[in-house]
Amino acid sequence: MGDLGQSGASAASVLRKLGLTVYLPATVYTLGHASILPVVAVRAVELGASLSVGGLMMGLIGLGQVTGALPAGSLIARFGERAAMLLATAVIVPALLVAIYAHTVWALGAAVFVIGLAAALWGVARQAYVTDAVPVAMRARALSTLGGVSRIGAFIGPFAGAGAGAMIFLGTAGAYWVYVVAVLAAAGLLFLLPPTSHDRAAAGPPARLFDVVRQHRRALGTVGTGALMISVMRASRQTAIPLWGTHLGLSPTTLALIVGISGGVDMLLFYPGGAIMDRFGRRAVALPSMSTLTVAHALLPLASGAWTLTLVAMLMGLGNGLSAGIVMTLGADASPDTGRAQFLGAWRLVADLGNGGGPLLISALIAGFSLPVAVLTMAGVGVAAVGTLWRFVPRRQPTVATGGG
Repeated sequence: MGDLGQSGASAASVLRKLGLTVYLPATVYTLGHASILPVVAVRAVELGASLSVGGLMMGLIGLGQVTGALPAGSLIARFGERAAMLLATAVIVPALLVAIYAHTVWALGAAVFVIGLAAALWGVARQAYVTDAVPVAMRARALSTLGGVSRIGAFIGPFAGAGAGAMIFLGTAGAYWVYVVAVLAAAGLLFLLPPTSHDRAAAGPPARLFDVVRQHRRALGTVGTGALMISVMRASRQTAIPLWGTHLGLSPTTLALIVGISGGVDMLLFYPGGAIMDRFGRRAVALPSMSTLTVAHALLPLASGAWTLTLVAMLMGLGNGLSAGIVMTLGADASPDTGRAQFLGAWRLVADLGNGGGPLLISALIAGFSLPVAVLTMAGVGVAAVGTLWRFVPRRQPTVATGGG
């Protein structure tokens, strides 16, 4: 373990040490990233794109994240976590400037794709750092807190972007400038990051990516499948609530309020979820959280108005909030000491495929059948997720580094 993982250190003291160097940069960075998400499609339309092409521009960020996950692991293994996040900053800032001053839709598309690539590098690097920097006995709390503060940043980001755009009269460009400032501030904080005893940049030639994936394909194919299903269910929640509200004829203001209430419930539970995992094992959170999301999806077709939809949305927020950090924690538990960064890059790829696959699955089911069928099918995916996690997630939390498998 690293400097933060010395024996006898309390959970509170370790998390405090991570606060300024890991959690604050993660919050600020995610705030910036989230600030542009509501305006990517708008910016494309401003440049003359159709609504469908505007939606495609939004999808390019996710495509960039999926594409960048595996190379991210290899870069981190070679240069170290802090260098990788600084490299991501060096890539994101020019891409944001291209997006701000783009005169064509294709220039904007290239820029947002590169932003997605860099976001993957940043995300894998901070997970790898926390995995090495804290004791195994408090890994879930540390990673759940990382997931929680990222959600806080994602919640604040759109408001910050909208506020900046209105305040300095730059329209959609204001949101991109918020991202520029946020990513530079986060990069500055990274210089305070203490080293871990496992210095990747000085550890000799890194393991080959595909050798790591091949050696640990069982973990990726079993627990990784459960993590993919978790990601599908989480992404489904973000799509299903607005779609059902639109189906009910609710106003955009009412829908935004319902989504905000659900997000508020979500953000309250990340630390308790991590504490439960560290004390009682990963199953103690994985199974209840996915069961809650499954039940909420099954109840969604019964929502007939704003109040009932709010109750279902709060139930979804409960399940989603309890599971904060579970995907990162399961990945950290399965990761080997040698080739950890490469493994976590592959793990990130699995999670990002789930994040992108959830909305696509719902869209396909709506096109082929109906919205109620789509929502109930996602409940079926939740049942499969619970079964997979029950089968493959160990009953007890690890007490030492696992070495993957």
